[in-house]
Amino acid sequence: MVHEAGPGFALPEGFLMGASTSAHQIEGNNVSSDWWTLENHPRSFIEEPSGDAADSFHRWPEDMDLLRELGFDSYRFSVEWARIEPQRGRISRAAVAHYRAMVRGAVERGLTPVVTLHHFTSPQWFSDLGGWTAPEAAGLFAAYARTCAEILREGVRYAATINEPNIMALMYALRAHAAEHGWDSVAQGARAAREAGAAAVDPASFEPDPEVVRALIRAHRAASAALRETVPGLRVGWTVANQVYQPEPGAEDIATAYAWPREDVFLEAAREDDWVGVQAYTRHRIGADGTLPPPRDAELTLTGWEFYPEALGEAVRHTAEVVGPGVPVLVTENGIATDDDSRRIAYTARALASLAEAMDAGIDVRGYLHWSALDNYEWGSYRPTFGLIAVDRHTFARTPKESARWLGGLSRERRLPAAAPLGSVPAPTSR
Repeated sequence: MVHEAGPGFALPEGFLMGASTSAHQIEGNNVSSDWWTLENHPRSFIEEPSGDAADSFHRWPEDMDLLRELGFDSYRFSVEWARIEPQRGRISRAAVAHYRAMVRGAVERGLTPVVTLHHFTSPQWFSDLGGWTAPEAAGLFAAYARTCAEILREGVRYAATINEPNIMALMYALRAHAAEHGWDSVAQGARAAREAGAAAVDPASFEPDPEVVRALIRAHRAASAALRETVPGLRVGWTVANQVYQPEPGAEDIATAYAWPREDVFLEAAREDDWVGVQAYTRHRIGADGTLPPPRDAELTLTGWEFYPEALGEAVRHTAEVVGPGVPVLVTENGIATDDDSRRIAYTARALASLAEAMDAGIDVRGYLHWSALDNYEWGSYRPTFGLIAVDRHTFARTPKESARWLGGLSRERRLPAAAPLGSVPAPTSR
């Protein structure tokens, strides 16, 4: 039973309420990254390149000002390795100064910065070496982390090494599958990335290679050690894409088998960390023959995912169960791709209510960071709009949505809703 303080669940002292972004998706012109190469290849299957994105490389002060004015007290953003080290061994002092200024800017505005070192994109030179599977990958990533220590010492409390390593591992499996079909290297990567977010892909066909999993864990631990040595008091972890596998009757063992290589092995690796990030959006039902499509009457989001807000609470509970006591949870992503902002409010209210129930059951959750602060580049298209703040693609004007004001109000009031807000628009009656 969720206890209430006034109309909702009272937040504990120090609980963070904010929003998240990633560098490549909002900064623009990340020209030294592997994703930039992928997007701009003449034969790329990617629908549209990132281009200027939201021009947040230049407009980050405005973004932070808006978040603070709306009532939020934290902001998750990433440092772009391809900007810090555009060529192997050559550090851009200007890029380091840029991200140091961002951390200082967040702290000065009263926003607790949560900083991610790797959010899907790598320098092209790193990918050319073989990426995470290269023999020297862990050492190279640890060296990059040591460079980032100069940025983090400006006032960062929480740092994530790698965003969604389980999705990174899945993408490697998809590339291997593409190679078997004879696609050229750039095209296969583009198709793989596009398929990685498609609901129709059966994970049974793309189980991550155990060596890729081990490589990512090695890199994470090497970077974590480097950060703890160089940034006293920093809390280091990584974030996992929680799939919320729900077995149909009789498919419990199948769901467990699905979860281990695609999620739980990465959660178990977090047992040595200071915190773990939960990133949940929807559920995945598992039947005797594998993954099942959403129910016929389910509402779908712009990404084709089932509208299922309760995934958040279920993901937090599962993460806490696998990681065990002593490692607090930070919700680093949760949101919905929709062009109907009333559905964003309804979704988020139900998600937060499920989070409150998990917290009331005793799970140590330290914050909630909504995805995303801005409408941004969603890895191939600008069509899926996750943002609390709309961005004009031509003028880059920022316009806060009602959902931003509503969620910022909860942050000011220091509470989570116990149920969906009154007056929420009902779900559509058809798909």
